[in-house]
Amino acid sequence: MKNARRRQGVPSTGSRTRRPDASGGVIDPTRRSLLAAVPAAMLAGCITRRDPRALSVWAMSYEGDYSPLLMPAFTRATGISVEVQTLPWTAAHEKLLTAFAGGSLPDVLMLPNGWVGEFAMIGALAPVPDPALNADVFPSVRGAMHHAGRDYAVPWSVAPQMQYYRSDLLAAGGFDTVPDDWDGWRRMGVALKRRRPDDYVLLSYLNWPDTLFTFAGQIGAPLLRDRNTRGDFAGPAFREALRYYKSLFDDGLAPRALSTELQDPVAAFARGYFAIYPSGPTLLLDLRRRAAEIPPKRWSVARMPGPRGPGPVDGISACLAVAAHSPRRAEAWSLVRHMTSPASELQFQALIGNLPAQRSAWSSPQLATARLAPFAAQMRQPASQPAIVEMERIRTEVQLVAERVVRDQLSVDEGTMLMDRRVDALLAKRRSLVEAGRIA
Repeated sequence: MKNARRRQGVPSTGSRTRRPDASGGVIDPTRRSLLAAVPAAMLAGCITRRDPRALSVWAMSYEGDYSPLLMPAFTRATGISVEVQTLPWTAAHEKLLTAFAGGSLPDVLMLPNGWVGEFAMIGALAPVPDPALNADVFPSVRGAMHHAGRDYAVPWSVAPQMQYYRSDLLAAGGFDTVPDDWDGWRRMGVALKRRRPDDYVLLSYLNWPDTLFTFAGQIGAPLLRDRNTRGDFAGPAFREALRYYKSLFDDGLAPRALSTELQDPVAAFARGYFAIYPSGPTLLLDLRRRAAEIPPKRWSVARMPGPRGPGPVDGISACLAVAAHSPRRAEAWSLVRHMTSPASELQFQALIGNLPAQRSAWSSPQLATARLAPFAAQMRQPASQPAIVEMERIRTEVQLVAERVVRDQLSVDEGTMLMDRRVDALLAKRRSLVEAGRIA
């Protein structure tokens, strides 16, 4: 997931200071920053002991904190011990690049899917040796594992954006659930704002691109053109998505705020400062842990609205890769196979809320809950963003301009033309390589 988008706070995959998710996303450090102190303390010994025979794993956030719990089964089956180091999202990208330059990458590393192309391009990752490792994953997230015709990582989780909503606040306004089309959603938002003029309907930080790109996916905006060498943000579809996105701020339904301006969105959600919070699946864990503040009966989950109902959404994910210079590649891929197996992904789902990237895992009764049903439905209607190295930087640049549009510093038409100019500049090198026939 963050980005980070996050711009997300997280890896936004390219720089995510997101994320996405994996929350997202998703991977989303700002939404998952509370350290699980007791489990982490219990596992500290596994992280700090240095066994020269052990495989090394680097992972971020909760994935790093809880990965040691997946390792005993692997060690019993193979006799190979594993050491896990947790990286903070804010420093992960730089640390991984520095480790690659110094020849000290771990055997196995977690990446948000938007970083895979970059690290594969510079030679940091080994190609996936067995197509079976990716045979069962959702097709929508597999594309991001690709570089130059080969897979370089295995998806570990999926994290499509959903809208978490205060069902009690909606009910008080006469709504049983959130409308699933843009016009109906706006009418609901205006009605809720009229009842609670000092609060907001939606929280969508201006430095997080997820909501805007979700709207673009719902309407089918292509984003890029000319073999992914130029921006298509001035096209009619993206302009319509941006216009709708801006209208939510113009109508006072969302605050013009950055993620640095609201330190605890879960607490604000519990207080009713806003009624709807777009986020990924890891918010389920935060809400479960803070049930004393916001009991489960007060909130629910639905797919994001589309122009005529829910549409495709990018299922941003976390993935696992093996370092190209690992001296134990075969064993490292065996570990990746274990960590991404349906059994391990279901164990992780129970521990930290990550949703499995393996489609077969979704047949488990563990995932057959009302609150997970919207996620399952969304993954059956995916949107895939262009699988190019520059995509995370593009998301960042587009959101920077979108913020100026929301703040009325640019019109929608001016903003989308500026987006295209900035993206065209980012893609200049790629364009020259495509035109020269050096890349497809």
